[in-house]
Amino acid sequence: MKNRELLLGDEALALGALHAGLSGVYAYPGTPSTEITEFIQEHPLTAERGIHCTWSANEKTAMEAALGMSFAGRRALVCMKHVGMNVAADAFVNSAMTGAHGGLVVVAADDPSMHSSQNEQDSRFYGKFAMIPVFEPSSQQEAYDMARAAFDLSERYRIPVLMRLTTRMAHSRAAIVTAAEIRPQNEPGFPADARQWVLMPGNSRARYVRLIDDNARFEAAAAESPFNAYTDGTDRSTGIVVCGIANNYLAENYPDGCPHPVLKISQYPLPAALVRRLAAACERLLVLEEGQPLVEELLRGVLPAPVPVEGRLSGALPRTGELTPDNVRRALGLPPRKTHAPSDIVAARPPALCQGCGHRDMYAALREVVGEYDRAKVFSDIGCYTLGWLAPFHAIDTCVEMGASITMAKGAADAGVHPAVAVIGDSTFTHSGMTGLLDAVNERSNITVVISDNLTTGMTGGQDSAGTGRLEQICAGLGVDPAHIRTVVPLPKNREEMKRLLREEIAYDGVSVVIPRRECIQTAKRKTKIRQA
Repeated sequence: MKNRELLLGDEALALGALHAGLSGVYAYPGTPSTEITEFIQEHPLTAERGIHCTWSANEKTAMEAALGMSFAGRRALVCMKHVGMNVAADAFVNSAMTGAHGGLVVVAADDPSMHSSQNEQDSRFYGKFAMIPVFEPSSQQEAYDMARAAFDLSERYRIPVLMRLTTRMAHSRAAIVTAAEIRPQNEPGFPADARQWVLMPGNSRARYVRLIDDNARFEAAAAESPFNAYTDGTDRSTGIVVCGIANNYLAENYPDGCPHPVLKISQYPLPAALVRRLAAACERLLVLEEGQPLVEELLRGVLPAPVPVEGRLSGALPRTGELTPDNVRRALGLPPRKTHAPSDIVAARPPALCQGCGHRDMYAALREVVGEYDRAKVFSDIGCYTLGWLAPFHAIDTCVEMGASITMAKGAADAGVHPAVAVIGDSTFTHSGMTGLLDAVNERSNITVVISDNLTTGMTGGQDSAGTGRLEQICAGLGVDPAHIRTVVPLPKNREEMKRLLREEIAYDGVSVVIPRRECIQTAKRKTKIRQA
């Protein structure tokens, strides 16, 4: 029986995966992808079917575990934000060589305009680079429908499939109609020919030839896909190629129907035959795509004769940031709509650490201590505590990517910087900080590592942290002298103790770890509400 549900794009995709016979989701939380896994964790079907839904330590381990489930014949979903693809890239790119057995779908949620990210990279390039099919929904309904279609394609061609969302699709709601059939899970079973799963050069060379041949099949599937559509128009001065969510911005500007021929692309590889059909019918092409100019660049290699192509590269659309109905309208040559003047009443409010947050007390003590040195540098990491760069703390000097704080501090110490202090959160430490700490231990680097432990993955909503209750053991296991693993409760009344510990460990010639530990104030509030309910 079909039902209607009002869902976020993330939730629609998650429900589609559940209804497609999912056996496991593997993910590390990251905006705007987090709600996919959370929806699966809370759905009744997950408990009923025993679907795996525990958070992974990082995106690479998530990708590898999902690949193992696929090897065993079951359907697996991997979820991450776009920068998580960089962490998972080794396993992801090589998964094109191993192929899939049970359906394997990798979801990358991109963040154009960098609402909560370090960059605005476009994950479609990963699909092209790895020669893996890519789906890009233009609506919540398509996000739901594509989940099933992606698992089908994965199992038909024995290949992982990448599904790319963007922030607006992930975090906007729409009504969807669910499928009448909820598929059963696959029975476990192993590949008939396991040779390609052993990536020794001889095996990989044979597999690579097959992958190249398969890409012609992937393109043929894209050309026939119901998610790609060619719609003719009467005004052929411009042909429009519209990708994913950009289809909505085009529709907003032409509520009565677009007069131009339109090629909607939501499944890749780019269907060259449809592109050539559009180019042959029109004087110029305009490409509307969220993110980087992937399709705009590809068109120049697909078209047999020069046809003017406009988009982000040509300047018809902004080179950075999200598409909007207004900048799409300008690119279409339509007159601007009337808008309200900006309000002087609403003032910008920069993000800040929560009142009562333990990171605040940690930074207050750290800033005072490092201020006692002329050349102290503090290398920070990705998390709530990155806000320590802002007023009133101005307590950190760098933030690059997950796990970089410890290894950057080590490199700075190698260059003679002292004190070199690393600040990293508990979840980020277990995500990708442990290997950097091992490097520092092996070389007896003169650094002080502050693991600011709020007992959760705070920045993305309070998910479980992989190292909760075990940070001291992990650090000792990596070789840090237990005498220089110090724990303190970050409260104003303990500030002098924190300062004393920091001074003592900075003075120590070697690797030392200070763990200020106090539960995230938001997580504590949620737990209190649950107890009182």
